Amino acid sequence: MHLATRRLLDRAFTAVGGLSIALMAAALVVVLAPILLRGATAVVFRGTVEHRRLQWECFGVGSETAVQAETAAFRVAARPVYDAVAAFQDRDLAALSGRRKREMRDEFEDLRRQLRRLLGPLPGDPVPVLPRDQFGEARWDRAQGALHDVLFREVWEPRFDTGGRPLPSVRTSQPRADAFRGTALEPLFGYLQEHLADILQPRPTLYWRFFTQTSRDAHFFGGIWPEILGTLYLTLGAMLFAVPVGILSAVFLVEYTTGLGRAGRGLVGLIRTCINTLAGVPSIVFGLFGLAFFINALRVSPNKSVLAGALTLGVLVLPTLIRAAEEAIRAVPRTYKEAALSLGASKWHSIVTVVLPAALPGILTGIVISMGRAAGETAPIIFTAAVSVGRPLDLAAVCHEPTPALSWNLYNLCTEHEAVEQIRHVQFGMAMTLVALVLLLNLAAIVLRARVTRKLKGGT
Repeated sequence: MHLATRRLLDRAFTAVGGLSIALMAAALVVVLAPILLRGATAVVFRGTVEHRRLQWECFGVGSETAVQAETAAFRVAARPVYDAVAAFQDRDLAALSGRRKREMRDEFEDLRRQLRRLLGPLPGDPVPVLPRDQFGEARWDRAQGALHDVLFREVWEPRFDTGGRPLPSVRTSQPRADAFRGTALEPLFGYLQEHLADILQPRPTLYWRFFTQTSRDAHFFGGIWPEILGTLYLTLGAMLFAVPVGILSAVFLVEYTTGLGRAGRGLVGLIRTCINTLAGVPSIVFGLFGLAFFINALRVSPNKSVLAGALTLGVLVLPTLIRAAEEAIRAVPRTYKEAALSLGASKWHSIVTVVLPAALPGILTGIVISMGRAAGETAPIIFTAAVSVGRPLDLAAVCHEPTPALSWNLYNLCTEHEAVEQIRHVQFGMAMTLVALVLLLNLAAIVLRARVTRKLKGGT
């Protein structure tokens, strides 16, 4: 091959490699940017007086004097709203009768429901049971959406073509003020538009306790600390089980299967085939296996538990760890072990003191990959460890109690929660936290691998 052709090919391969890296980086930005930006809204937002009152009454966070002063100002600013509602109910609604009264009562009840969502319980309402009904909107962005629902109502308008045939109806917004024209409620809509900020008193909020508080009322309020702690328990527990088993299995496959006969080589080939097959098994199958084997057969716990989930995740990542450790051990020069044996070391002693330390960077690479997968898996823990709502577990309770986890609770909040849109910020906050947690765990393993590699090369 001519030198000019070789240089051209080198430049082409370099350009293709650089383009591939750029495309991967762009794809990573496209995927992660929305998660990070929208996830940050769970921590940084404009909180209303209801948020500060909720923090004090439910979590004991804040100043009681300041909360009481803000609550008093809230009631003063909201007084015209309450007076208008009471005046309409006592005067205008009582003066109606028949069908008109029923129609106005339905409109009025819908308006009261939207006002409760915006401002909390109205005077005269019974004390709500759920925290979501005890407070108004705690976030300014949500309050503006609630204000729109107070000012407008959604209606479906029929449509017809030129021939009079019906077309699909369209949803439009109609001002609620039109329905209450000439009543005591008419000034209410303009007052809310002009004075909502005076009523709810929004101000910038850094809600770092999102990561340290427990949730209240199915994640309507509070934080995600139980989910973070549960994910750490499951991930580290899986690694405590999988790393020793994976390394010992790799040592056996590399160091103790040489010199076997035909039957032995066939058995080793079957074992490697099984390992490769397990690496491609769907994760939901591991979840069913964990339920059947660890809980029903071995009875490591009476029901779901962190221990059962960690063992299941350990089995899930075991094939990856075995193959990574096996390749790392094979990459160690044979002369290392031969030198140790020539100095009188036993085979096992040479493996422990010479081969494994030299293979440690490659083994840590497999641990990094496995740790990220264990932290993000959902299907294996559905049957073995995860619950939708729970308290932070003590270390002594991991052997017999289930736990919330970021991956499972994120799926649950996005698909099965009764108010998916109202807690969208919590969903993105969980996704951001899960990504950050996986990155931090991987970063810690990468730093450890770099230090080990530097020491093996004679550095400090």
